[in-house]
Amino acid sequence: MTQKQAIQLFEERKVRTIWDDETETWYFAIVDVVAVLTKSTDAAAYWRKLKQRLKAEGNETVTNCHALKMPASDGKMRLTDVADTEQLFRLIQSIPSPKAEPFKRWMAQVASDRLDQMQDPELSIRQAMTDYKRLGYSDNWINQRLKSMEVRKELTDEWQRRGVEGQQYATLTDIITMEWAGRTTKAYKQYKGLKKENLRDNMTNIELALNTLAEAAATEISKQQRPKGFQQNARVAKSGGSVAKAARNQLESQLGHSVISPINAKQVLAGKETTQIEEEKK
Repeated sequence: MTQKQAIQLFEERKVRTIWDDETETWYFAIVDVVAVLTKSTDAAAYWRKLKQRLKAEGNETVTNCHALKMPASDGKMRLTDVADTEQLFRLIQSIPSPKAEPFKRWMAQVASDRLDQMQDPELSIRQAMTDYKRLGYSDNWINQRLKSMEVRKELTDEWQRRGVEGQQYATLTDIITMEWAGRTTKAYKQYKGLKKENLRDNMTNIELALNTLAEAAATEISKQQRPKGFQQNARVAKSGGSVAKAARNQLESQLGHSVISPINAKQVLAGKETTQIEEEKK
């Protein structure tokens, strides 16, 4: 299965999903759906009890549900019960909720949008822009972020061609980040006060530009050197990171301070909201 993790929003509530390219199927984290539909303070416990009851009743939908690895609240990838759209429609019938019908319509729209985006990739870009705008990001930052996605995709495609597998993607990313930023991805996230949030979504314009430069450089060096095996790919990753490191050092020598910032997106966006409120009071 070629998987693509994504966070979908239903009425500002997060629902973890996975898209399977091979079967063209969305899988939804059941516990997230339970949290959206019920008033339970412990959605996981609610789902465990519901699953036990449905199994006792011989419900085939529960039997056919399986688990996939998804990012948990602690940031780690953990096995999570998931259901495809058809299975979820059936499960929702067992959850009394006034939000059931709106949620079903939302699910159907998610599936339809994805199929449309596969036919026209430009729709994916437009959707990403809409999502970031809704969260309050600036147009300039959004443009940089979309470009960084393109560069990242080109890098991971290059790694795939060079035989990179599984956890090696994360390790090579750490090497690049460590080289230019002086921190592993985990340490960088901790510095910004992040847990499960995406690091790139919380970078400043300068940080994002330097990270994009590092990954673009790693891609071009890899195309030229054609590395084989993890060790050779690791050396190329470090070389890519060193290009951004040189740019960072030169910029910091001009500015007189570090461009690695502890500020995260939540703080920046909260600051914008505060400023808007203060302006309205004047």
